[in-house]
Amino acid sequence: MSTTLSRRSILAGGLAGAGAAAAAPMLLSQPARAAAPATPASGSGRVFTLAVIPDTQYLFDGESLHPEPLTETMKHLATIKDLAFVAHLGEVVQNGLAQEIAAAKKPFDTLAKKKIPFSVVAGNHDLPNSNTDDQRGPTPFLDTFAQLTSRQRIARDAGGYNSAYTFDGAGTRFLLLALDWRLSAAGIVWARSVLEANAQLPTIITVHDAISADSGTGVLSSHGKLVWDNLIKDHKQVFLSINGHFWPSGRLIQNNVSGQPVELHLANYQQLYYGGAAAVRLYRFDLDRGVVDVSTEVPHIGAGGLNELESEELQLTAETDRFSFALPPALKPHVQREPRPASALVIPGTEAYWRFEGSGSLATGRQIDDASGRGNTLVVAGPSTVPLAFAKDCHPAQPAGSSLEFSGTKDTGAYLLTVDTAPINKAAFESGYTFEAFFKFPEPFTGDSAWSAIISRWISAKAAGRVNGEVEEPAATLSISGGPELQWCVYPTNLDRSVTNWGHELRTSRWWHVAVVNDGRLTTMYVDGCAVVRNPSTVNRGLAGSQSGAPWAVGAYSWAGQLDKTWIGTIGDIRIVSRALAPREFMIG
Repeated sequence: MSTTLSRRSILAGGLAGAGAAAAAPMLLSQPARAAAPATPASGSGRVFTLAVIPDTQYLFDGESLHPEPLTETMKHLATIKDLAFVAHLGEVVQNGLAQEIAAAKKPFDTLAKKKIPFSVVAGNHDLPNSNTDDQRGPTPFLDTFAQLTSRQRIARDAGGYNSAYTFDGAGTRFLLLALDWRLSAAGIVWARSVLEANAQLPTIITVHDAISADSGTGVLSSHGKLVWDNLIKDHKQVFLSINGHFWPSGRLIQNNVSGQPVELHLANYQQLYYGGAAAVRLYRFDLDRGVVDVSTEVPHIGAGGLNELESEELQLTAETDRFSFALPPALKPHVQREPRPASALVIPGTEAYWRFEGSGSLATGRQIDDASGRGNTLVVAGPSTVPLAFAKDCHPAQPAGSSLEFSGTKDTGAYLLTVDTAPINKAAFESGYTFEAFFKFPEPFTGDSAWSAIISRWISAKAAGRVNGEVEEPAATLSISGGPELQWCVYPTNLDRSVTNWGHELRTSRWWHVAVVNDGRLTTMYVDGCAVVRNPSTVNRGLAGSQSGAPWAVGAYSWAGQLDKTWIGTIGDIRIVSRALAPREFMIG
């Protein structure tokens, strides 16, 4: 990619997320034990496991009763020290008969004796008449599994087929809704009441029928759409839904009304040899990494050795059986460092240091002092119908414990400009520089947020004497693309064109730190202290625009010298140093 790409060169570009496609189990040529689950790399031990057991119906079919695989699975789960909860996804048995259900219940006694909390939902084959909803009344399934209570069950609906549980996952309290395969209007009302009463708890929904994946990509079923529209879409605490019923396994990711991605998973192996042999899906939550590692095991095949069909069909290593996904921002660790005084951050070469400390709002004309003592005062500019506002929210490693929120548009928002007498207006940075900033995108990230700037020089490249490139853009800008990706696009003093550093697609609703470092020859961008891949190899020195004494803008982007976009989001400390800093010297160091 050319290093001269500017912001308008890629307006039609962007990154598109792709969900995992369903695939058949990998066929292994030699006997081997089921693939070991991915092991989280957690340093502090804030890890726990959620176990999910899909359809076991073919093990309990009339006179053909084979509890051994499910018994082995339960014994295996009982050995997992960090096991927090076990959820069965329904279709425990084939015909809903009392003798089938009695045989299927016995393996669950292992969990009950070990006091491991678990839930069981009804699937269509668990019921004498599947053409009913959760108001169907007593059945052998309900008579048996409704009695298997645990202190983690916090609620059950009047019909008895829907229940709610809370469990402790490495010190974090979770809610799990275990829902019938066919929700009634009353069931939906009950489930919504539980969600609303526990809105602060991260929530998982287990239901027998939600998505299918016949074509390789997860698709909502008609019942799944009912669950999505009524229980998931509008309740932002729901981040994961898991179902069985269909096969093969699959995965779908959809954004809720808040723009947050929700993981919708289909796990089912009943079509495989021995009815799937009670395969179990393990969700290993690592709260420190902010990741869930998913793997699938078949404990039964290790109990008595592998036969040929087991070797072929029960090695579950396809991409729909073994993968990872990110936890929502609310579940990610936020270990806040103690605020540090401004004097500790004014290191040799500091040209400007702005901290946004205060309360209330900032109207037009209000000032932010330069903590470096060099007089690079910022003043609030813009229409300011929507003023800037101080916020206590900040990056956990940010020196100041507060930030500044920008929420207006070009026509209504405010931004900051250095005063005319600011020394930094005339700085060319010929010997090198480091620009650092903390920032957070809004949720959702929309087109109104794209192509604004955290900091930019308020002069066009054309006005700074350049004739090559998109010369109406700023002579220097740290911007956000529609990706959203960071872009450091500058016109150096030694070139007649721009040089651009590109970051990667960043997640919303979390804080980031960016540092752009030039050593007089090359420029490197760092995100949270890590160098990005698209750093140009073009030798570049200094920043154009100093001869005109052009001011610097915080939270705004200009085009042809006129306001083009104001920042939508939050900005924390900004520091500019007239030399190249090593990562250990960054504000997050």
